[in-house]
Amino acid sequence: MATPQTPYEAVLHAARDVTRLDSALDAEMLGAALLGSVYAVAESDRETAVREFVAGFLAATSRRRSAAATTIRAVFAALVPDAEGATRVRPGAYAPAWAGQLGRVHLTGAWAYGDVYGDQTSYLATFAYDDDEGGPEHALVALVDHNIGITKDVFVGGPAGRIVEQARQICTEDELTWFRTEDPARMHAEVRRHLAVTDDLGELPAQGSLATDRALVGARLAVLPGPARAGAGDVPPPTDAERTRLVRAFLAAPEAARFGLDTVADAELASLHFCLGLLLDHAASFPDADPMRWSPTVAELFLLDWVHRRAVLDMDDAAMLPRVLRGWAAYAARQRGLPAAAVRRTDEAIEEMVPEFARLYTTGERRSPATAAVAQLMADGVDPDDPAALDAWIEANRHRLTDDPA
Repeated sequence: MATPQTPYEAVLHAARDVTRLDSALDAEMLGAALLGSVYAVAESDRETAVREFVAGFLAATSRRRSAAATTIRAVFAALVPDAEGATRVRPGAYAPAWAGQLGRVHLTGAWAYGDVYGDQTSYLATFAYDDDEGGPEHALVALVDHNIGITKDVFVGGPAGRIVEQARQICTEDELTWFRTEDPARMHAEVRRHLAVTDDLGELPAQGSLATDRALVGARLAVLPGPARAGAGDVPPPTDAERTRLVRAFLAAPEAARFGLDTVADAELASLHFCLGLLLDHAASFPDADPMRWSPTVAELFLLDWVHRRAVLDMDDAAMLPRVLRGWAAYAARQRGLPAAAVRRTDEAIEEMVPEFARLYTTGERRSPATAAVAQLMADGVDPDDPAALDAWIEANRHRLTDDPA
């Protein structure tokens, strides 16, 4: 056979056996996998890229009358119903019996599960076709990573009941996880808003079935009730007044006393409040800016990466920061009602990070160019609040600021 000349011809060739599949579900999974290649290679706004491809495919194949062509057209129209021309597509006369069930599913259950820290939440929904001819009940699982603010992976498959019970059993056996029945509208809102960020990434997460299942996930999410309002899951950063109240409440808490933060010497007060401000600033950098969400992973992001790129610490700050972080993380865990094992694991993780934090502070290897410049300025004894001194320093170091590749 001759090599296909266009992407549309390549898709038709890849789908040549679609009519031999056993169910609408099998056909929708095949169609999603084919569209996954379009999704994967798009450089941005992948959802739009897939929609435009489907519109182009439907236009280019409008005169094709083979059973395979008319069937894969119907599959794409069911997966991406908002593509131009999708509403006019109908299965051909020789389409399989299950073709009439493409996309015709209803929700049979919704759940969510995740870790007690709030690092990740998996949303799970099950669906059945309106007619058994469409295929078996199946499950959609979407993993939302709250630390990077994306839907990190998605999966559609079955058997639905086994997937639900496996997730429930795993969470039952691990006290650091939870499992609950979920509001379908909330699931819709959370998965879709994080998936919108994923769709625009320059590079997709390397593993999983995100690309191959993305189109089918979008079709199934559309079956769920719409969210009550856009952005309902966002947690805004605390205001200045709220930050002040948070700091005062912490300093009056037993966790602050445990780490000696309630009675620091006057000379250390500036460092204490600077470090507390850094913790709140770091929390505000997340899409859900909850200052009480701390875990071993969040602590590592803060202590071994973010703070070196974003802040200039003096020796007093560097000495105090791990202690402040341990106290705040313990306080935040109590406020959220986390189990003792979760509190202990975070505290132990922070302790283990201290030597690496000290090394990175000493070497400055993770400083951003701007942070490195400010650190050098302070090391040279220049007051950043003195415009004349600052201008003179910049002029004297202009060659280093413009030529140094670091």
